[in-house]
Amino acid sequence: MAVSANRLELLQIADAVAREKVIDREIVLAAMADAIQKAARSRYGTESNIRADINPKTGEIRLQRLLEVVDKAEDYSTQIPLELARDRNPDAALGDFIADPLPPMDFGRIAAQSAKQVIVQKVREAERDRQFDEFKDRVGEIVNGTVKRVEYGNVIVDLGRGEGIIRRDEMIPRENVRYGDRVRAYVYDVRREQRGPQIFLSRTHPQFMVKLFTMEVPEIYDGIIQVKSVARDPGSRAKIAVISNDSSIDPVGACVGMRGSRVQAVVGELQGEKIDIIPWSQDPATFVVNALQPAEVAKVVLDEDAERIEVVVPDEQLSLAIGRRGQNVRLASQLTGWDIDIMTEAEESERRQKEFNERTNLFMDSLDVDEMVGQVLASEGFAAVEELAYVDLDEISSIDGFDEETAQEIQQRAREFLERLEAEMDEKRKALGVEDELRQIDGMTAQMMVALGEDGIKTIEDFAGCAADDLVGWSERKNGETKKFEGLFSKFDVSRVEAEQMIVQARLAAGWITEEDLAKGTEEEVTEAEQEA
Repeated sequence: MAVSANRLELLQIADAVAREKVIDREIVLAAMADAIQKAARSRYGTESNIRADINPKTGEIRLQRLLEVVDKAEDYSTQIPLELARDRNPDAALGDFIADPLPPMDFGRIAAQSAKQVIVQKVREAERDRQFDEFKDRVGEIVNGTVKRVEYGNVIVDLGRGEGIIRRDEMIPRENVRYGDRVRAYVYDVRREQRGPQIFLSRTHPQFMVKLFTMEVPEIYDGIIQVKSVARDPGSRAKIAVISNDSSIDPVGACVGMRGSRVQAVVGELQGEKIDIIPWSQDPATFVVNALQPAEVAKVVLDEDAERIEVVVPDEQLSLAIGRRGQNVRLASQLTGWDIDIMTEAEESERRQKEFNERTNLFMDSLDVDEMVGQVLASEGFAAVEELAYVDLDEISSIDGFDEETAQEIQQRAREFLERLEAEMDEKRKALGVEDELRQIDGMTAQMMVALGEDGIKTIEDFAGCAADDLVGWSERKNGETKKFEGLFSKFDVSRVEAEQMIVQARLAAGWITEEDLAKGTEEEVTEAEQEA
């Protein structure tokens, strides 16, 4: 059969669109068929079930109206009775479709415009699907592109086979790009979107700097040097912690390069962003000291439960340690994952003197001793009356100026004070209605029971329903800062492990769990630990 010029033109258009949009020719032909179907419905009736087929070799268009075979037809535009259907096809059965050929049609202006919209929409959807399939596995890579346009600070980048967007907040501050500029960016997300770009790029993401170092430093690419953590203040300053798996290779020197060539290549790409390369250490104190470079640190005090570290620096080093607008300590905190409190040696000395005075007054009031004795006990490292009451007697009698008789007297007074305090708290506990059964829990004191009663926890069942966080508190890290929440036992010397053991005892006493459950849970924990090891 001869092929008309119009049919050839239709196939040529499909081929051109497929090449331009880098999509399958079949998708374009299917879009054209959908457009023809929509135009045919406007001509033959929107309620009709019309199907259009385009021959991919000849370009011939065939229109058919599909009629469903039913027992009794209610709508003859979409249905056909079984009797009439069998006149056309003796094998017709209920639920089948009879194809009713339709004559070819000429497209009017409105029908052509409608068909064009359908084709454009279908091709655009196919293009988005193709982009998504191509870039979904490239998250975490650096891509090169050309600036296509800038819209309200957002940069649209032509990636060759797709378009990406660098949002205004993902651009390095004060960085100006213009149409036609070449840019490198990090692919941090690829999503299916109904409208607009699907490929989201960033030049401020911490991993962008990591990937740049990977490209510049062969040791990182080969896995000899690892980048453990990164903290960035885009366009201004950054810190990167590295460690070498080969003791013969200096990780910092390898990243800096000969005369700084490697790090300068990264700095140039990041618009002059200053980069501190820090040797990573497994010891948190050493790591924090390294992270605060170039400031010198005199002393560090760790609080592992709260993930907080106090750093003492010489007075003249304070501004350097904090940095401009707190930049240095903020980046060091992000790099290490610890909250860092910085104080000068003078401030630390003042705080220690205040704590010394508080302990001295505590011993003077509770033990009924003079100031000199209180100061001696505080200077020897005793921080609480409980320590004096239950410590080995030799530790007190070995203090200069104390004999065994004095030590016995101090310990006796400490125990009497604790007994009086326990009695007072016990009366208060009873007044609050806290049951005696809670006394059976190892480590439970009257003071703790008062704290529980003030929070409405009065029975063994109430206590069994608590979590360790309720007792010892918890910490939440948000926006680089850790916020600490107090627990009911925060003012007592109770660790998280001890709190969990107390809760287990309460659940056993309340009958919520059995010894068998406890043993089974321990076995499972041991098995998991062995598998991890």
